Amino acid sequence: MQKKDSTYNLVTILGPTATGKTGLAANLAAKIEGEIISADSRQVYRGMDLGTGKDYDDYFVDGREIPSHLVDIEEPGVHYNVYRFQADFIRVFEEIQERKKMPVLCGGSGLYLEAVLKNYKLIQVPPNKKLRKELEGKSLEELTQILKDLKPELHNKTDVETDRRAIRAIEIEKYYRENPDVDTYFPEIQSLNVGVKFDRDTRRQRITERLKQRLEEGMIDEVKKLLDSGLTPEQLIYYGLEYKYLTLHLTGELSYDEMFRQLEIAIHQFAKRQMTWFRGMEKRGTKIHWIDGHLPMEEKVEKIMDLL
Repeated sequence: MQKKDSTYNLVTILGPTATGKTGLAANLAAKIEGEIISADSRQVYRGMDLGTGKDYDDYFVDGREIPSHLVDIEEPGVHYNVYRFQADFIRVFEEIQERKKMPVLCGGSGLYLEAVLKNYKLIQVPPNKKLRKELEGKSLEELTQILKDLKPELHNKTDVETDRRAIRAIEIEKYYRENPDVDTYFPEIQSLNVGVKFDRDTRRQRITERLKQRLEEGMIDEVKKLLDSGLTPEQLIYYGLEYKYLTLHLTGELSYDEMFRQLEIAIHQFAKRQMTWFRGMEKRGTKIHWIDGHLPMEEKVEKIMDLL
């Protein structure tokens, strides 16, 4: 277990797709008596396994299954979102703490990760058209002052980076004042954030190899089964990447070779966007300790133990 004087009550393992995050999270959790919380926007869906990269075998370490949460909790077709994820995370995080275990957050969905690591509760605040009209035309300086008057302890500087963000922040703060019963509770989280990365060429090679492997393992049959279950092509295309291009192939819009080529490019672009998001998180104040994905598993775990 981590040192008793550790200030961390969460470890976050993040990184782009195909970097072995789940295996590392499971091996770390085995070492520190932890439980994994998935931060993946698509792994919440049952039956969407190969396409979302659910590596179930990775959850077994030395023959023991590491407890995991927020995987396979929804039916395909439902629009799960960041607000629901944050609420589910808070519930699971506190349950794990009650069991005196260490929560290990693992994933590559940057928005979901920041929803937790920014330490404030997201509320689905509806647009206030009347207020927006009143604020229209005001300078960023004026908007910043209005927000400070509403919220003197303005910590999140990204709220006032642009006029649009400032107006939305004012809108949210006014909503809280007019609806005092809204649940804004968020547990105090001190997270050790560890990123796994490979050089660009290796990352691209790993993505291509993994795509080939999953196609061999039956990813096309998985998508066909989802379509046969009653989901429409449009519903599956909504989930993007594998589900978009495999659906287009199964409906005859793309040949196998076209599907493979376009999907491979799309996943490479997705991984690049993930890294861009993580760099943005660092600029916004989230400390990430990056470790080399080439290192043996034991070394990676030891590096994290040293940080703890």
